[in-house]
Amino acid sequence: MTITPDTDSFQHRHIGPAQSDIEHMLKTVGYASLAELIDAAVPEQIRERDLGKSWGLEPHTETEALARLKELSERNVQKVQMIGQGFYDTITPPVIRRNVLENPAWYTAYTPYQPEISQGRLESLLNFQTMVSDLTGLPIANASMLDESSAAAEAVLLMRRANKKNAKGAVAVDSNIFPQTLKVLEGRVLPLGIEMIVTDLSQGLPDQELFGIVLQQPGADGAVTDQSDIIKAAKDAGAMVTVIADLLALTKIVEPGAQGADICVGNTQRLGVPLFFGGPHAAYMAIKNGLERNLPGRLVGVSTDTTGQPAYRLSLQTREQHIRREKATSNICTAQALLANTAAMYAVYHGAEGLTRIAEQVHQHAVNLAAGLKAAGVDVKHTSFFDTVAATGVDAAKVVADAAEAGINLHKVDDSTVQISTDEVTTDEHIATVLKAFGADGSTDADASGFGWDQKLNRTSEFLTHPNFTSVKSETQMLRYMRKLADRDLALDRTMIPLGSCTMKLNPTAGMEAIGYPGFASIHPYAPADQTEGWRELIAELEDWLTDITGYAGTSIAPNSGAQGEYAGLLAIRDYHRDRGDHERTLCFIPASAHGTNAASAVLAGLDVVVIKTAKDGTIDITDLDEKLEKYKDRIAAAMITYPSTHGVFEETVKTVCDRVHDAGGQVYIDGANMNALVGLARMGKFGGDVSHLNLHKTFTIPHGGGGPGVGPVCVGEHLVKYLPGAPAGQDNGRSGWPVTSGGFGSAGVLPIPYAYIYMMGGQALQDATEVAILSANYISDKLEDAFPTLYSGENGLVAHECILDLRELTQKTGVTAEDVAKRLIDYGFHAPTLAFPVAGTLMVEPTESEDLHEVDRFIDAMRQIRAEIDEIADGKLTVEESVLRNAPHTASVLLDDEWDRKYPRRQAAYPLPGMSNGTLVDKYFPPVTRIDQAGGDRNLVCSCPPLDAFDIEEN
Repeated sequence: MTITPDTDSFQHRHIGPAQSDIEHMLKTVGYASLAELIDAAVPEQIRERDLGKSWGLEPHTETEALARLKELSERNVQKVQMIGQGFYDTITPPVIRRNVLENPAWYTAYTPYQPEISQGRLESLLNFQTMVSDLTGLPIANASMLDESSAAAEAVLLMRRANKKNAKGAVAVDSNIFPQTLKVLEGRVLPLGIEMIVTDLSQGLPDQELFGIVLQQPGADGAVTDQSDIIKAAKDAGAMVTVIADLLALTKIVEPGAQGADICVGNTQRLGVPLFFGGPHAAYMAIKNGLERNLPGRLVGVSTDTTGQPAYRLSLQTREQHIRREKATSNICTAQALLANTAAMYAVYHGAEGLTRIAEQVHQHAVNLAAGLKAAGVDVKHTSFFDTVAATGVDAAKVVADAAEAGINLHKVDDSTVQISTDEVTTDEHIATVLKAFGADGSTDADASGFGWDQKLNRTSEFLTHPNFTSVKSETQMLRYMRKLADRDLALDRTMIPLGSCTMKLNPTAGMEAIGYPGFASIHPYAPADQTEGWRELIAELEDWLTDITGYAGTSIAPNSGAQGEYAGLLAIRDYHRDRGDHERTLCFIPASAHGTNAASAVLAGLDVVVIKTAKDGTIDITDLDEKLEKYKDRIAAAMITYPSTHGVFEETVKTVCDRVHDAGGQVYIDGANMNALVGLARMGKFGGDVSHLNLHKTFTIPHGGGGPGVGPVCVGEHLVKYLPGAPAGQDNGRSGWPVTSGGFGSAGVLPIPYAYIYMMGGQALQDATEVAILSANYISDKLEDAFPTLYSGENGLVAHECILDLRELTQKTGVTAEDVAKRLIDYGFHAPTLAFPVAGTLMVEPTESEDLHEVDRFIDAMRQIRAEIDEIADGKLTVEESVLRNAPHTASVLLDDEWDRKYPRRQAAYPLPGMSNGTLVDKYFPPVTRIDQAGGDRNLVCSCPPLDAFDIEEN
C-alpha cells in the first residue's frame, strides 16, 4: 500500500500518517512493508487477499459524495408531515443546530466515563434529566434511552424485576398505545416467557395477577383521558404502573407522577430533533424513588472533587454490564446523548414559558381542525385530545390521497378512519388544506366549544424552574452557554482519544453535513414508500456494502445500537433453532473476557449463559470449550466470540472454535465490535461466523456524540436472513423478524455518514485504513514496551488494532494505579485510554488510522514521561500520595492558588513535557475540576456486584 499525496482524495484526508511516516513506523516495528506486517499479524487460515479491490468500490471525492447524497435526498418527497404516531415535525433552533448537532466539540466526544473532562456534556445531560423529571412529575430520570418502543420494553422488564411479590404474573398493556410499541413489546417479552395481555384498560383490569400495566397519555388515537382510577386500581391489585407520555403534552396535562405512576417513558424527538426517518431520537425514562437500582441506562449524579467543588459524574449504572453481565438491569451500553443534549438545549432555549406556548399553539390547531371537521359534518372520535384528531366514517383512502396530493401526509387507521396530528410547524394554511381534503370549505374559524379535556386534568405544578432554564433569554446567552459547556470537555476536535475497545476515529464532515439535508431530515418514518425512494436506495446500497465487507448473505441496519444488534442476532439464532424443533438449544457460550453486553443480550433473547474460561495468554481456553461442548452438545444454541479478541489479538484458534461449535450443532456469533481490524483482510461470514453485529460509531465513522447515537447493523448467513428484524406497524423494511426499534430502519438519520465514508474511501482505501490502524497500534506497543509492557500479543508478538498496557506490576511496587495514569494524562492534554477493561489494572490503547504520527508520538512521549514520574516514586523520592500522579488532574484554580505546598513544581503539574507551553497558555487544556470522588457521587447508590462465577449456570 502507498498513501497517495492526492489532496483531493478522501483517503488522504482520513488516514493520518503520510507515506514517510508509515515507513518510519514500519522500520520501528521491524517490517519492510505493510503487507509483510499484515501477513505476520493476521492468521493465514482466515486471511483473504485483495478484498478491497474485489468489492468494486471506487473512491470518490467529498464533492462527489455530497452530490450523490444530495441526489438521494432529493428523491425523497418532502410533504407536511401530519402522520403523528409518536413522530412530529419540529423546529431545531439554528443556534442549537449549528453549535450542538453540527459542532464536533459535541458530536466527537466520548461517553463521559472520565468525568473530569466531561463536565460540560454531563451538565447538559443533567439538564435533560431535570427536564424529564419536572415534566413527568417523577423524581429520578436517566440520561436517555434508545427510542420510545424499546424504552417501553425496558419499563416492562423493570416492573417485573422490582415487583417481587407479583413477578410471576402478567403485564397488561392498554390497546390504545402506538402499534409499533405493541409490536416491539410482543417481541421482547416472548423469549422471556412473560405473559402480555393487550386489553382496553379503560374498562378495568384483567382478572388475574399482574406485575404491571402500561398506559399511554395521550393514547394512540389521540385521546386524553383521566388515568387516575385505573392507576389506583392497579396499585390496589399490587401491580406497578408505566405511562408512555408525550412531554410536550405534559406542559398542559397533569403529570403521570401526580396520578401515581411508578415509571414514565417516551420520546423527546419533538423537542427540536428532526424526524430523521425514524431516528436517532432520545427516548427517556423517569421513575419513582426506590427504583434506582433497577434503572437501565445512565444516570448523571453530583459529587465533589478533591477541593470540595461540586462536580458531575455517572452514577450507579456506569458500565454495569461489564461487571454484572447477565445480571445487569439492561444490555444498553449506548444512550442517545447527542440527541438528548439537543432536546435539553431546546428546553433551555425555550424555558417553561416557551414550551407551554408551543404546546398551546399545537393544541389550538388541533381544536380548530376538529371544529372545522365537525362543522362539515365529519364525525370526530374524541372531544378530549392534545394534538391528534381522529375523523371517522370517511373514505380514508380518498382523504389521505387528496391530502397527499395537496402536499400533506395523514395517517390512515383503517378504511373509515383518518388521524391528523398537529405539531410545532403546523399553520392555519395546513389546517385549511386538510379540511378541504375532507370536503370541507377550509374555514378555520368554526365554533370550537365542546373540545378539550376535563379541567381536573389541567397541569397545575411548575416545571423547569432551575436557573439553567430561566436565565437564558437571548441568543447571545444561549450561544455562550453552549460554548462554555463545550470548552469544559475534551473531544476529538482537540486531541487524540486513544480508547481501546471503542474506536474514536475521524467522523467525516461531508457525511455529517448531509444528515441535515431536508430531504433526509424531514421525512416521517411512516411516510408512503413511494415518497422515500432516496432513503430506501441509500439503505439498500449501504446494507449491500456491509454484507460484502463482512462476507455474509444479508444485513439489517434496523438495530439502533450495538447492544440492539447483539439482541437481534441472538434472537435470530434462537428462532432458527426453534423453527427446526431444537427447543432445548438454549445455552449461549461466552468467553470470560467478552464485552459485558454479550451476556446481557443473551439473557434478553431467552438464552442461558455458560462462561468459557480464558487461557493465560488471553485466548479462549480450548480445553474448557471442548469439555463444555461435550457436556452441552445437545443444548448449545450459540457461542459468542469477539474477533479480534477483546484482548486486541488475532487469535490463531478462531477457525477451530467456529468448527467445533458447528460440529456440536451451535451457531457462531462473532461480535463485530473490532471489525475495524478486519475490513479488507478477512470476513467473519467466511471464516466461521453465522451472525455478527457491527458498531457504525467505530468502524464506519458515525460520531460517538458523547454516548450516542449508535447503529448496530446485524449481518447474517443465508439460513438466518429470514430472521432479520422486521418493521413495526406503519412501515415495511422487507424483513419478517421481530422488530427491535420504533422504526423499521432504526436510526436512519445518521446513515448518510457511513454511506459517505465507504463511498469516498472506496474498497482499497478501506483496506488501507485497516492496515494503518494495525501498524499504529503495534508502533505504540513497541515504543512503550520497556515502560508499559503489552499484556497480550499474537504468535509473532504483534497486536491487532489495539494493545493492553499492563500496569499491575508497577502498581504493586509503587501504588500508582491505572486510574492515576488516566487522570495524569489529562494534564498532558489527552483523554485516557480504556481503563480496567478487559483486565483490571491495565489501559487499553487504540490509536486508529486517523491519527498522524506527530499525535501518536505526542501520546507516546506523554506515557514515557508518566513512567518517569512513576519511577520517582519507585526510587523513594516521594510517596504516591505526594505525587503529581495521585493529585492529577490539575485545574487552573489549583495551579494559581497563592499557596503551593506540594512536593513537585507547578510547571511539572501544568506543563510536564518540554515544548507544551512555548511561553503561552493558548493551547493548554485545563480541566474544570480536580479528581472526582467516585464513591461519594453514588452516595447510597453503590452497586454491590457479585463475581462472574455467580452468573455461570454451572455454578448455580
